[in-house]
Amino acid sequence: MFRFDAASRGAMTATSPAHGGDFAFALLASQRRAVDAAERARNEIAKAATTVATCWKRGGRLVYLGAGSSGLIAAQDGAELPGTFGLDRARILFLLAGGDAHPFALDGAAEDDDRAGESEVAALRLGDADCVLAVSASGSTPYTLAGARRARLDGAQVIGLANREGAPLLQAAQWPVYLDSGPEALRGSTRLAAGTAQKCALGLISTLANAELGNIYRGLMINVRPENEKLRRRALDIVASVAELDEPSAHACLEQANGDVRSAALLGVGALDQNDALTRLAMADGHFGVALARLKQDRF
Repeated sequence: MFRFDAASRGAMTATSPAHGGDFAFALLASQRRAVDAAERARNEIAKAATTVATCWKRGGRLVYLGAGSSGLIAAQDGAELPGTFGLDRARILFLLAGGDAHPFALDGAAEDDDRAGESEVAALRLGDADCVLAVSASGSTPYTLAGARRARLDGAQVIGLANREGAPLLQAAQWPVYLDSGPEALRGSTRLAAGTAQKCALGLISTLANAELGNIYRGLMINVRPENEKLRRRALDIVASVAELDEPSAHACLEQANGDVRSAALLGVGALDQNDALTRLAMADGHFGVALARLKQDRF
């Protein structure tokens, strides 16, 4: 059977594959530790989120940088942002070691190519308005570390996520986030606990950043892009909830706003037309809550 060896903090001892329950328990325990690791890093995560939001407000780009499973986890977070929060896809970039042609069939040897990491980051010509999210479980992956160092040299804001205390990546970043997820139940498989901690931290960073940008209102994805039937239904519900409208009225506002949820909600509250709604959003730097509050003040 598999036994959970508490003395080794999660290492597994296999005496027989007949009973996998203990192994499953150990795997789940390591996942819980991973979430706890993100909770312990909450202050660093909050600072990283503010950094992302600040760079985005300045018109900068958000670059996800990584290798192997860490790179894929990072890319997953970034890929969701345009649809969920309405961010400009052209300003969200991905650098994965060996992943240009086949991102889901990554060449493990590419992780060791520090020259590629440096040159690919250099090619972006980053500046002080840009932000790089560099992710590495060990914090010493050559590709990721070289890219992060180059990004900082070029003036970008670098957020470094690593699961090893004192890792070079944490030292290279202005905004280090140490995720103490502990040893893997399956030794060396950092897609498990380390990956869960990374996924949790990245999700918190990007979501908190979008809260600061005003793309979340009372727990709603106010800037969601209604690109399919499910999201069109969600957009309708959001406009109806925020503007306190019945469904037909919310639908009419969405049509008038050409599907833009923020504009539709403002129309439902009293904006004169879509141009007025868009102007109000622009004057609020895109922050929906601010635009809504000002509209209500003007109305009443």
